[in-house]
Amino acid sequence: MDVIETINKRKSIRSFKPDPVPPDVLKKIVEGALRSPSASNSQPWEFAVVSGTKLEEIKQAYLDNAQSKPSFDVPIPFKYPEPWNSRQAAVMAGVLGTMGVAREDKQKRIEWALNAFRLWGAPSCIYILLERSFYSADGGTNVWNLFDCGLITQNILLLATASGLGSIPAIQPVLYPDLLRKILNIPDSKLIILGIPLGYIDSSSPVNEFQAMREPLEKVARFYD
Repeated sequence: MDVIETINKRKSIRSFKPDPVPPDVLKKIVEGALRSPSASNSQPWEFAVVSGTKLEEIKQAYLDNAQSKPSFDVPIPFKYPEPWNSRQAAVMAGVLGTMGVAREDKQKRIEWALNAFRLWGAPSCIYILLERSFYSADGGTNVWNLFDCGLITQNILLLATASGLGSIPAIQPVLYPDLLRKILNIPDSKLIILGIPLGYIDSSSPVNEFQAMREPLEKVARFYD
């Protein structure tokens, strides 16, 4: 599979088979992603790769706290301005539409939302961590750290795809970072940035038929000569 094919094949998966991912496959994916570029080769990322009973413990803890207010280590807006709000709304409408969940069906929407706490059934999750002191270097916010974490996230997603796995980069796995710190014994000095649930794709689930659209090239790029 070449790079273009892998990029085009990758998409966010929201239903996984329960089959465990072999530890050597997870190790190969993370190790391969370490060739990602970073500002001044700072390589600010760290990882918690979680599977098995420990991941099930996290899922149950999230379900038990489903009514609690999230507390992100890195804040994210829940309401976007335009045109970004329309793109966000289109994804949600597309996912629910593929599942046959009507907009007015609150109960089914709640049930679907709880799937995120179960990490959509993924048997493994890669949590991306960042040293708190480096993120707040010199009294400000070092946004390059987050940019670098985004770069390595993309490599993880592509390597997972090339390994025959599905994945989804998501904020839902890091809704309750303090719970994760407690269960995984992660020190408070580490920010928990993002979670990447991954596993074998459940092709029987209609939600995995959904493909988010992209803006056309001419709308987002200008070429100069």
